[in-house]
Amino acid sequence: MRRTPWCFILVAVSVFCIASADLCAGLITFGSGSNTFDLEFVPIGNPGNPADTVGGPGNPGSVNYSYLIAKYEIPRDAVEKASALGGLGITMHPMGFVGARPMMPATGIDWFEAARFVNWLNEEKGFSPAYKFDHGVFTTWSPSDPGYDSANPYRNANANFVLPTVDEWFKAAYYDPNTNQYYKYPTGSNSAPTPTSGGTDPGTAVYNQSFKQGPADVNNAGGLSPYGVMGLGGNVFEWNETDFDLINDLSSPQARLLRGDTWYALKATDQMNSSAFTSQDPAVGYVTTGFRVVSLQMAQNSAVPEPSSYLIWLLGCLGLWWVCSRRRLSPSQIAS
Repeated sequence: MRRTPWCFILVAVSVFCIASADLCAGLITFGSGSNTFDLEFVPIGNPGNPADTVGGPGNPGSVNYSYLIAKYEIPRDAVEKASALGGLGITMHPMGFVGARPMMPATGIDWFEAARFVNWLNEEKGFSPAYKFDHGVFTTWSPSDPGYDSANPYRNANANFVLPTVDEWFKAAYYDPNTNQYYKYPTGSNSAPTPTSGGTDPGTAVYNQSFKQGPADVNNAGGLSPYGVMGLGGNVFEWNETDFDLINDLSSPQARLLRGDTWYALKATDQMNSSAFTSQDPAVGYVTTGFRVVSLQMAQNSAVPEPSSYLIWLLGCLGLWWVCSRRRLSPSQIAS
């Protein structure tokens, strides 16, 4: 019987470390039976990155923790299934002018409905709800509530799934972790993306299309950001958690920030670039507005390697494998 050489053990351990570190990303399954659906997440690392001094509002983009963000806008299929299981009562835009498809972005949802969807995701996985509803009415968390965060009374600190803040969304869209710089557009470029009706080609975004066409499916919504997130420019606007004045409180009715743009925007310079932003009444959901989800604790409870770490580990594994393939076993390493 031949023993396993030490170098092969090291290769196996290294590969396992890479695989286990990546378990926090990828697909997360929700629901049950015919109402099962998956959401795919990608890691956003580089905690403590600098803010963007050109983008707006308020020099955004600096985030001092690692997190995950949904690779795609949340599709209709996921909202329909969660609503059926949780009795959420969410009503999406019927898309009668183009015909609704399961993988189209879930539009026509107001901010409060998006928050209820997020709360259901947390409940499904055993986390605290992210947002507080008192007898169906949205309110802030109070100091007596477990998970209260004075810096952001909207979001419970014990929740995992949340709507992205302006900084979380902005970083995922415009920051390049490899060059440590911000780009003007969420396709890793300072040049406007090429308009497309749908596809995954680099440097493209779904805009400058006919209104009657409707948005593209979430997994066919243009090129990726430097972190690998799709559809952050064009297709549909996306809700941010953050108030328009950047202060999450209820001192006065506050519109919520929207980022992105729509499939029928004429120019990428309208709302797609990093300095542009708009807002919307949180109680109103338009056909042009969708959302995506952030995961916090699943990122923080796992080591999310930076891109450079992946490369170092990969090179290490290849080196160990080469040594193992070249090394001959000594008699003491062979047993019968």
